[in-house]
Amino acid sequence: MEMKKIMWMLKKDLIVLWRHKPRLISIILFPILMITLFGYGMGGTLENIPVVIVEQSSGPLTDQTVAEMRNMSLYDIKDIMKDPETARDMVDAGEVKAAIILPPNYDNLTDEPTVVMYLDSSDQLASQALVPATQALFSRLSGEIAVQKMQSPSVNIQNQNSTPMETGFQSIVNTINFQVDRIYGDVKYMDFLVPAVLAMTIMFSCMFGMGQSIAGERERGELARLFMTPTSVSTVVGGKIISKLVIESGRAFLLLCVAIMLFGIKINGGMLLTVLLLVLTALCFVGFGIMISARVGTQEDYMQMVMPFAMPMMFVSGVFYPIETMPWVFQKLAYLVPLTYANDALRSVMLKGAGVGDIWLDLAVLVGFTLLFFAMGVTRFNRDI
Repeated sequence: MEMKKIMWMLKKDLIVLWRHKPRLISIILFPILMITLFGYGMGGTLENIPVVIVEQSSGPLTDQTVAEMRNMSLYDIKDIMKDPETARDMVDAGEVKAAIILPPNYDNLTDEPTVVMYLDSSDQLASQALVPATQALFSRLSGEIAVQKMQSPSVNIQNQNSTPMETGFQSIVNTINFQVDRIYGDVKYMDFLVPAVLAMTIMFSCMFGMGQSIAGERERGELARLFMTPTSVSTVVGGKIISKLVIESGRAFLLLCVAIMLFGIKINGGMLLTVLLLVLTALCFVGFGIMISARVGTQEDYMQMVMPFAMPMMFVSGVFYPIETMPWVFQKLAYLVPLTYANDALRSVMLKGAGVGDIWLDLAVLVGFTLLFFAMGVTRFNRDI
């Protein structure tokens, strides 16, 4: 082997990399971002799920219940209030994942109080974590109260007020009843996952496809030959937008039909609104692709610049884990990326049956991102590279 020539080739590649600063920065930042996201954001255990507690009584049992919930990392208690309707409204509005309603007779040890959990069942992962943990908590409290009752001299399980012995014993064992009220019914994991997968698929297709469509054609010289004809930048960009939008919208609609046919996915909201959301999501990420590809000279540069945006966006936008359970920094980061709003809007329409009035904020943010991306892409488009 000719080591001198090998070293020369190594030096040449390093110089080329040094001259392509965006690619160099991306190569350094991307692995750091990925290991940070996996290490801190996707620990595999759900914690800090936002809930609200309704206290309709006062006493040592209420205080003990609240204290134990505060000590559990699963719960992030946003508020403790008296009004059950206000708590339910917070769940309906998506401010918390569940409202745990302690009844007025909760501290009366001679009764069998029924604790109701009003649950946002559209978030399947949070539901799977909250229900068994809360059930276990009240079962444990029931056991402790049963022991207290049996040790109390005022309780006679053999024949209390002419009640049969079995009934008296049962009234001691079943101290706290636990009831779950799922406001959106039993949502399957596939129902929960499909809206986010649709949005994520559109994102990757549009972002990576624009690299081939603009940066790739520029690298092969096809764009330069096109600009030698009397064609404006707006015409070229407009043509790319329309062609990509048609292709990706068709692909998204096909995916939606396949999900309905193969997995029986139900759309509780409007089908037309769902399709319009898919089209808006595609338009937003086509704009993102144009913004990045406007200044890069090669397809490789484009891919290296897109990856540090695409992969973190997938992890922090709530596709796989609820945003509320992520570390504080990732939660703030999630609301800076458009995929979060696309996921939220699609899940609201498909799972909760939301209308335009319910998702207006998501729509407004998606439109804002779209306009921003297109404005930056068109104004900075370089036809000379």
